[in-house]
Amino acid sequence: MLRFDRVTTPRLVLRRWQPGDLDSFAALNSDPEVMRHFPSTYDRSATAAIITAWEAKIDRQGFGLWAVERAEDGALLGMAGLNPVPPGIIRGEGLEIGWRLARHAWGHGYATEAGRAAVDVARRIGAQSVWSFTSVGNERSQAVMRRLGLSFVRYFDHPNIPDGQLTRPHVLYQLDLAGPERRSEHQESCQMIVVSRRAGCLDP
Repeated sequence: MLRFDRVTTPRLVLRRWQPGDLDSFAALNSDPEVMRHFPSTYDRSATAAIITAWEAKIDRQGFGLWAVERAEDGALLGMAGLNPVPPGIIRGEGLEIGWRLARHAWGHGYATEAGRAAVDVARRIGAQSVWSFTSVGNERSQAVMRRLGLSFVRYFDHPNIPDGQLTRPHVLYQLDLAGPERRSEHQESCQMIVVSRRAGCLDP
């Protein structure tokens, strides 16, 4: 099994979670603006449980939802990566690509850069496609999806969010990885990165 415990891009490091990440990620998860398109914020205890679950998945799968660190100063910016699509959203099984960054990291292209790294990993493990979804009002994340080359599929009500909640209506996007490689927006060149000691090609 291929393992992707550390993925580097020109500006970011996608890596395993560390004990020192909890304070920063808990602050991110408790920020109402960051969590506006989620059913609720998460407190420190819930955040710790989430990190533990994500780490277990990376142990089991060799990839997952990584901590996103800025390479130049080691600052934790949030999370990004790949996760199994929850039941009831698509037919069969698939991989979701997702991200969540602190407000101070918005507007710098970090989500797109991390997302491209995750798509690269999905190709390496032989995924046929990747999916992404968010609440219909989250235009910022939908713009990232389009920059990554994903296409709109349909609207749906998220099965894990109760009726009546404003965040229940969602939008679903997909990127087909089975055919010829698609060029995402702003893709101009290929740079070499290191993925778990393996050289690879990643868009800037």
